Amino acid sequence: MGCAPSLHSTRTGVLLCKDAEDSNSAKYSSSQAQSQFQVIKTESHSDQPSSGTISFTSSSNKSKVGPSEMVASMSLKEHTEHRGKRLAVKVSESELTFGPMRLKQHTMSILLVFGKDDGQSDSFWFAADKAGYKCNLARNSETALDIFLDKHPDVVVIDHRHSKHFDAETLCRSIRATKASKYTILIAVTKKTSSDREEAPILPLLQAGFNRRFIENHNVGTCLNELVSIEHGELRSQLKLRACDALFAALEHSSDAIEITSKDHIVQYVNPAYESMLGYTLDELLGKDIRKLPNCEKNNAEHQENVFAQLKKGKSWEGTCYAKKKTGESLCHHCHILPVEGGGGKIRHYVAIRNPAPENCQLDRYHRDCEHSDHHSSKPHDYRSQRKGSCDMRSISSSDVCHLADLFWPPGGHIHSRRRDSAARIHSMTIEAPINKVINIINAAQENSPLTVVQALDKVLEILRTTELYSPHLTSQQVREEDQMTSDLVGGLMSQGTTKRRMSSTDKFSHHSHIPQQLPATMLSQVPADISRLLETEPQWEFNILELERLTNRRPLAYLAMKTFTRFNVCEFLNTSETTMWNWLQLIEAKYHSSNKYHNSTHAADVMQSTAYFLERQRIKSLFDHMDEVASLIAAVVHDVDHPGKTNAFLVNAGNDLALVYNDLAVLESHHVSLAFRLSAQNDDVNIFKNLERDDFRAMRQMIIDMVLATELTKHFEHLSKFVNCTKHFVEKEEEDFSLNGSQDAQTTLSLPENKAVIKRMIIKCSDVSNPARPFYLCKEWALRIAEEYFQQTDEEKSLGLPVVMPVFDRKTCSIPKSQISFIDFFINEMFEAWDDFADVPDLIGYLQENYRCWQTQQKEEQDKQQKQSSTEQEDGTESEQTTENGAREEQQMSNGDLESTGTKKVTIKDREPVAQQESLTVEDVSEELS
Repeated sequence: MGCAPSLHSTRTGVLLCKDAEDSNSAKYSSSQAQSQFQVIKTESHSDQPSSGTISFTSSSNKSKVGPSEMVASMSLKEHTEHRGKRLAVKVSESELTFGPMRLKQHTMSILLVFGKDDGQSDSFWFAADKAGYKCNLARNSETALDIFLDKHPDVVVIDHRHSKHFDAETLCRSIRATKASKYTILIAVTKKTSSDREEAPILPLLQAGFNRRFIENHNVGTCLNELVSIEHGELRSQLKLRACDALFAALEHSSDAIEITSKDHIVQYVNPAYESMLGYTLDELLGKDIRKLPNCEKNNAEHQENVFAQLKKGKSWEGTCYAKKKTGESLCHHCHILPVEGGGGKIRHYVAIRNPAPENCQLDRYHRDCEHSDHHSSKPHDYRSQRKGSCDMRSISSSDVCHLADLFWPPGGHIHSRRRDSAARIHSMTIEAPINKVINIINAAQENSPLTVVQALDKVLEILRTTELYSPHLTSQQVREEDQMTSDLVGGLMSQGTTKRRMSSTDKFSHHSHIPQQLPATMLSQVPADISRLLETEPQWEFNILELERLTNRRPLAYLAMKTFTRFNVCEFLNTSETTMWNWLQLIEAKYHSSNKYHNSTHAADVMQSTAYFLERQRIKSLFDHMDEVASLIAAVVHDVDHPGKTNAFLVNAGNDLALVYNDLAVLESHHVSLAFRLSAQNDDVNIFKNLERDDFRAMRQMIIDMVLATELTKHFEHLSKFVNCTKHFVEKEEEDFSLNGSQDAQTTLSLPENKAVIKRMIIKCSDVSNPARPFYLCKEWALRIAEEYFQQTDEEKSLGLPVVMPVFDRKTCSIPKSQISFIDFFINEMFEAWDDFADVPDLIGYLQENYRCWQTQQKEEQDKQQKQSSTEQEDGTESEQTTENGAREEQQMSNGDLESTGTKKVTIKDREPVAQQESLTVEDVSEELS
């Protein structure tokens, strides 16, 4: 037996809610339903609201129960909660996708509006109950509107067969007049037409606001099929349309100028950012052909035709072009146009995303240059992002360093934590160098070129992406056999003294796997227990190098390097003993100046530990062989050996012997690597390279030299640009190949020696300046140390009368937080974003973001202190001036003759010494921490 039905009373009518568990089959007829219950309408007056209770009685068992059991009452709220719990058990919510969005479809809710209870209303009710839908019933228009505004049902079924109870079309229009009905499905139940009569037209129903028409049918199965088809058809479509509201909200508030056109390029939508960018309003553009709008004369007509032809083929286009504003001004902007396919795989829309170019003046100059070139059909340089352009550090005066944050980071900006796909992020990080412009022009020329031209240009791009653009590669086919002397002469003059080492089959087809090991048994007895425990955490990025410095009395390099070298089997590869390695490490560490605040053996150990961490990244392990790993670790150990604690510019200005030896070019970097090999060769007891074959030694020596020289900051943007171009090309190719279940070609190309050299340079560069990406207590300590070292250089430059290389590092005025923010903005952000996209080091980006915010906070606190000090000094100066004036008036009252006879001079404000400016609190903090 089913549950008893319930009757909800209102002021103007009756809302019937039937609950049935076992009585929802198709055989359950209207007469049976009417025999099960009788509706008792509660009496209510127009001026008195209903009590909110419902009453019901069952006619089938009226004679079997007493009067007290015949009538039951429950509140409307209790009944609704009870029914909601039952339906939650029967119905499960489903999910559907809308493009990349995932939507949740809740249980469908239905409102039945029938003037009287009959077989049709019962059939819909039992069908809804059988499917587990939420269902309510209203008897008149007013009640229906109340329930609709309260419950917001998904489907409203209105009885259109009888007009004496209410006007169905009027009720439909009333519902459509509300905001809540935007995605509601309204169904009109009409009378069944006999076969000999013409069926009534459906157009009046559609004009009234109905979505569907249901011809009268009392079969529960038919009603159930109707509701299920609505749920899986129109309701899901309405749910997707409802999600479009969120998408349009995003478009309306997007900072990108977005334009949507039809397949015929008729404007269908532009967002407010587009209106603000070009000056046209949405109403002015709707229905117009975007191609017929005023065009900028700077655009090449032939190039525009090529773009539209490419779009027609279903290919997207991205590049820089010009648009004419409503005011007639030309606007250079970056544009990305995407074709959108619809039904039948045909293009239905075009979406254009536009961003103003960051530096229109430079683009205009570039455009004028392109007009005189032979590449009219290629697109201008691809400004895919508004990133910082590279520049030569030598062209920036040192007085501008503290302003770099304002130049390269927006006010109030922060490091973006939003992560994109690696290929997309690397693709957007195009650094503005001449070689990048050439590559982009060639890429544009390929888009509409014949296959033979495309293949030829691919070879050109492959050559341009190599590191040695000016070193000819002579092959045996290029040199005639009878001209061997020419071959030897040219080869000898152009050779850098390196030969490719012979690779074994193991090196070619497998990579070295790291097996974690303990320190050698001969070394364990020499390592104290506390140092040994700390060294166990050496593989972690959060390794505390400062604690190891304390435990080893500021000599951590030999201990840490021996531990790391054992883990990477360095002695095994070099075929040298552990004793020789230990002697070499102690010799190298002894050449690091412990008096340096920053460039000491602790810094070398820190760089070596970072290098080892990067070598463990999955993509690096898959590319590097054993020699690459060993060379990277050794280069990190020796990269700053015998550093004097002064910059290259200082040595050049001072006429130092090292500057004279190395001709003012990469003075320190050349000295570091040269000294390392000279120290190694002076004695067999320390020569870790003595057992290597000649070719292997030459290859390793070249790798170490190349990596150490890459730490010179004047070449920073050159190395970064090469790395971005190299990895961008091959990561994209790897992802494309991966979609076809294979990335061997991309892997093989990236493993070429010239490409691995670019990656190794980036490893040591990121390791050398990894302090901003460490936990903040390490980051802050290293910042204080480098600042003190620069302070000492500035003091010495002033005492010797030399040009001050970095005036901002004056210990009396320097702001360390601001200097760190500038350094991160100018050098670190761009490089670590590119490195993260390639090597996948999200933890470092997290620390970098956190440290950047910490430095910003400290800078704000420092500025507040300075403002407070300035206000206090002004107040003290005012009080001092008043006191002096009072004293002067008292002196005037004394005898002038006495004053003149004693030779006393009256004291005025001008004769007083100016109050010395108080030193920066930040520098005091530096001195305290360093002491």
